[in-house]
Amino acid sequence: MTTTTLPAPPDPLEHQALLEGAGLFDRSDRGKLAVTGDEADRFLDSMLSNDIVGIPVGGGAYTTLLTHKGRILADPRVIRTTEGFLLDTERVGLQALFDAIRQLRIGYRAELHKRTLERSLVSLIGPRSDELVGDPPAAGEHANAETTIAGVPVVVVRTDGGLDLIFASEEIAVVRGELERLGAVPVGQAAVECVRIEHGAPRLGVDMDETTMPQEAGIHERAVSFTKGCYVGQETVARLYWKGKPNRHLRGLRLSGPASPGDELRLGETVVGALTSVAVSPLHGPIALALVRRAAGPGDRLTVADGPLSAIVTELPFTGGGDAPGAER
Repeated sequence: MTTTTLPAPPDPLEHQALLEGAGLFDRSDRGKLAVTGDEADRFLDSMLSNDIVGIPVGGGAYTTLLTHKGRILADPRVIRTTEGFLLDTERVGLQALFDAIRQLRIGYRAELHKRTLERSLVSLIGPRSDELVGDPPAAGEHANAETTIAGVPVVVVRTDGGLDLIFASEEIAVVRGELERLGAVPVGQAAVECVRIEHGAPRLGVDMDETTMPQEAGIHERAVSFTKGCYVGQETVARLYWKGKPNRHLRGLRLSGPASPGDELRLGETVVGALTSVAVSPLHGPIALALVRRAAGPGDRLTVADGPLSAIVTELPFTGGGDAPGAER
């Protein structure tokens, strides 16, 4: 789930564009599938953890595909357009999502279509994103609308930090060129990941995987319905929600210095987790995300790896700055 190399620092100007302007980032490598047909909504509702039947055309939801034990295999976004449902997920979750749809749709009037190579997806991130799109969707995360950019048909999807644009892959140069002409600033992975970590948003394959439950990753309020009908993994997830407490929680860590994903975290002599996402934020200094055992709560000081680095456990998202712990040398 992690690597062992220090993350590249974000470009300060790119980071600023993401927070104050409109950064442009290509996410076309995300896995993309379409599901159409008269019973596509009922089928997806029986498979995924969120309420799919209740999504209107022009709306959407964040959800998960779970194992029978309630662990996360994929965390797709599902949007409903005039043509049906479009699902996009981290590439690491694509095969599991594809296999589940192909195997479980028997008996439903629902058709599966591959879209990963056929569709590009670029993100506009920042408060000026709406200014660059002539007809943005209504307010609310996952709201989507169809428009054109430089004559190219585009589905525009509202995110928590801007807009995602989905369109035919062969038009990528045209759309990117027009957005840059209008003022979008191309940004790299390091800046985008830094902002994601600052916001405390877990990423599949980095901060959560097939060993993680939605409650542990802190995504259950967004991705799981506890009132809808049955779906794969529901029993375990519902039982934990109503009667139990997660053994681990996604936490923020304020670090005394740069560290690497995979570095162990200790509370005293006890290992309580390992760093997953790490960044050196222009606002907050060295920060990280980790699934931390509940014995280590907000405010606790942890040892990173074998020292001398230390970390203060914090709630998410990160706020303020300049209060990272001093290194214990």
